[in-house]
Amino acid sequence: MATLRLGDVVPDFEAQTTEGPIKFHEWLGDSWGILFSHPKNFTPVCTTELGQASHLKGEFEKRGVKLIGLSVDTIENHPAWVGDIKDATGATLNFPLIADADKKVSDLYDLIHPNASDTATVRSVFVIGPDKKLKLSLTYPASTGRNFTEILRVVDSLQLTAKHSVATPVDWKHGEDVIIVPSLTDDAAKAKFPDGWKTVKPYLRVVRQPGA
Repeated sequence: MATLRLGDVVPDFEAQTTEGPIKFHEWLGDSWGILFSHPKNFTPVCTTELGQASHLKGEFEKRGVKLIGLSVDTIENHPAWVGDIKDATGATLNFPLIADADKKVSDLYDLIHPNASDTATVRSVFVIGPDKKLKLSLTYPASTGRNFTEILRVVDSLQLTAKHSVATPVDWKHGEDVIIVPSLTDDAAKAKFPDGWKTVKPYLRVVRQPGA
C-alpha cells in the first residue's frame, strides 16, 4: 500500500455519514479540511474527542476548516453513539461521521496498522488544504487521545506560512513572533518586512507575525 505523504493529493472516496452520503473532494470544496479516524463506535477516548471537536467547531470554521470523523462501524450504530457523546461531553456532534464498516476509506488512508491492531484503526489526523493536498498528518495509538488545541495551533501555522515567507518556531501560538525563511535574502526580506527584524543568527531572523 502506498504511503500518503505531505504534498500528495489525498484519495477521493464516496461514503455514508451521519449527514448523508458524500463524495469527499466535492464535500471539501475550496475549504481546508481535517479528517480524523476512530477505532470504532462506543469507545471511551473517541467519545471525548468527538465531543471536544464539536465544542471547537466554531474555531475551526473561523479558519475555513471543515471537520469530518471516521469510524469503522455501521451507520446504524452512529445515532446511539451520538447520543452517548452528548450525554458524556455536553456536545452535540455537529460535523459528519463516516461509517467505514467495510474499511474502504481506512485502506485508502492506511489507517489499519496490523502490528497495533488488525481490525481497529489507529488514531490519525489529516490536515488537507484547499488544493486537496496533505499538509500535515499525525498518528496516535488507540490508547492516546488527541489534543485539539494543538491541531488548531497547527492549522494557524499552516495557513500563515502558506501565505507569507515565514516559519513558526517551537511552541509558537497565533500572534507571536515568527521566523523569516532562510531562502529569503535580506534584500528580499526588506521588501516583505519593511519594519525590520531581529537577527539572532544569520539564518535565524525573528519578525513580528504578519497581520498580527
